[in-house]
Amino acid sequence: MRMILAVVALCSAVASAARAAEPSPELIAYGKALVEAGDCAGCHTADPAKPFAGGKRIDTPFGAIYAPNLTPDRDTGIGAWTDADFTRAVRTGIAPDGSNYYPAFPYPYFTKVTKDDTLAIRAYLGTLAPVASRNKPPELRWPFGYRRLMRVWNAMYFKPGLFEPDQSQSAAWNRGGYLVTGLGHCGACHTPKNYFGADKTAQALSGNEVGGWYAPRLDGAARTGLKSWSVEDITEYLQSGRNVKSHAGGLMAEVVVGSTSKISDADVRAIAEYLKSLPPSRRETIVTPPDEAEMKAGQAVYAKLCIACHEADGSGAPRIYPPLPGNALLQSVNPSSSLRIILDGAHTVTTPRAPNSGEMPGYAKQLSDEEIAAVTNYIRNSWGNAAPLVTTAQVAKARKEQ
Repeated sequence: MRMILAVVALCSAVASAARAAEPSPELIAYGKALVEAGDCAGCHTADPAKPFAGGKRIDTPFGAIYAPNLTPDRDTGIGAWTDADFTRAVRTGIAPDGSNYYPAFPYPYFTKVTKDDTLAIRAYLGTLAPVASRNKPPELRWPFGYRRLMRVWNAMYFKPGLFEPDQSQSAAWNRGGYLVTGLGHCGACHTPKNYFGADKTAQALSGNEVGGWYAPRLDGAARTGLKSWSVEDITEYLQSGRNVKSHAGGLMAEVVVGSTSKISDADVRAIAEYLKSLPPSRRETIVTPPDEAEMKAGQAVYAKLCIACHEADGSGAPRIYPPLPGNALLQSVNPSSSLRIILDGAHTVTTPRAPNSGEMPGYAKQLSDEEIAAVTNYIRNSWGNAAPLVTTAQVAKARKEQ
């Protein structure tokens, strides 16, 4: 009888230990919030019916990489990983088998994430439905397919280490800095890259072309950055995808829908406070205005096709049709985003805070390269705007990338 009681007691102790090891609902909820802040689903979901099962193609200047499976499937996902495996992968870019990840997985940013937050993310991912989905090998040009080269890249460009709070700043500012430079990995898109795909750290968040779009400056540049935006403007944009100055489009629209519109009000405002504090990291380009003939040609196209929504003075209807005067993205040194919108059209992103939608038709078939260059130059250099000349060659290149 005593043996039976001992066995029962042992089983009870084991069960209690197992329950104690299970993550709490609060930890799981916090992990989910972190996953949303990092927009993990944006890269790791190819099929919406199979969230986080990987397989999504990520194009880089060196070829294509496919995001891996993050579900707890033991054979093809991360179900068999230990906490140490997961932490090392996220914060140092090293897989459980010792191989190196490519920095398309933004571990150079995730290295700033605390161990506790990393394990909270793992706790949430562990609650997902396991999906059997084998990871696809990368399709990189020679010699970039040799993972051992990443050891050299890491030695040159990877600086592991946690986010270091600035004691002279507020708690909100430091929270914003932690999210922007770490889990949010904003610089992965918004910071210029060198020949080897590493950040030009001296030009952090000063704009970069990615995926046929231009991720604009997030620093305090007067014409092309966020100097004219208030903390409230930035907060509203991240929460709703629009404000009185601009609308989210392209890749940023996906980030708003999948990430920033879902995170807490406090975290969004913290991000806004941090971004608003950043000084310009490089000078703005000196602009030579287009000649009179180019401006007249562009004005004629604008009067025919654009004026009905954007008005003669470019004022538009803020939060419905974005205003053009003072538009930072429109005046960026790189016109890729402006050309994409004119060629392909645009659909106003909808979020719970801004459910009303709007449409702009694409003009790729209606306008020639010369006409698109002219109207782009007109709106980039009217109403006080100033931006470098767009050439027909740039339009032709953008047209081919449709």
